[in-house]
Amino acid sequence: MMDRRYIPYAIAAVVVLILLANTFFVVDQREQAIVVRLGDPVRVVNAGAEATAGLKVKVPFMEQVLRFDKRNLALATEEEEIIAADQERLVVDAFIRYRIDEPLQYYRTLRDDRTARDRIQRLVNSALREVLGSAPSSEIISGSRSGVMQRTLQDVRARAESSRLGIEVIDVRIRRADLPQANQAAVYRRMETSRQQEAAQVRAIGEQQKREIIAAADKEVTITLATAQEEADRTRGEGDAQRTRIYAQSFGRDPGFASFYRSMQAYEASIGQGDATMVLSPDSQFFRYFERGPGAR
Repeated sequence: MMDRRYIPYAIAAVVVLILLANTFFVVDQREQAIVVRLGDPVRVVNAGAEATAGLKVKVPFMEQVLRFDKRNLALATEEEEIIAADQERLVVDAFIRYRIDEPLQYYRTLRDDRTARDRIQRLVNSALREVLGSAPSSEIISGSRSGVMQRTLQDVRARAESSRLGIEVIDVRIRRADLPQANQAAVYRRMETSRQQEAAQVRAIGEQQKREIIAAADKEVTITLATAQEEADRTRGEGDAQRTRIYAQSFGRDPGFASFYRSMQAYEASIGQGDATMVLSPDSQFFRYFERGPGAR
């Protein structure tokens, strides 16, 4: 049991501790704080500078300290269905990175972090509907959507500034942009049909080019054969003319040779194949050169 003489001292010590706990407070370098008196902000303790961090004093029991993170914060928005410029429905979710750069304005407008997250999320969704609604779905879904994201970031910054939220918007990014589940099958079928039509068109063009190439080749072959035949006929005609000329010259010089040559041609035409049957008298003039020479009459 404590001696009753020490009870007043113990009570005084507890009162002093309670008083000190409600008088002094510590602000970390990663924080910024607002001192509120009966609900009204009276001063801001910005711990961004090293000199403002550390132990601080407030009026006990009348003043309260509200702390806000000075680091960059991230907030992921809920899925939002938007209608693109080509009337295609898309399910989009995004995230925003921001920091509280005016804690006093942040407190006056938003009061607490829960309200702030709800307000910022609605602001981002509104900007997404505005910006993405003016862009085609192909641009939103594709990987090359930096222009869309830049316009979205500028729109969110402008909305946050006009709403005086006390935050600095650092970045806005789309995490996912996809078709609603109910529309995916229809879109895939449409894409498949489009690709099949493109393939059929390419095949038709290839078939037409093949026919043109074959026709050109056939034409070239026909021209080449005709030219060769013409050259052969001309050469053959020149040879026949030269042969006739030589024969004519030979016949004029020796009539006996001419008669002999005509007989040889007759022999070749009649019995040259070896399967001809001829019924002739043994003393027929047809075989006169078999018995006599070229000079026979």
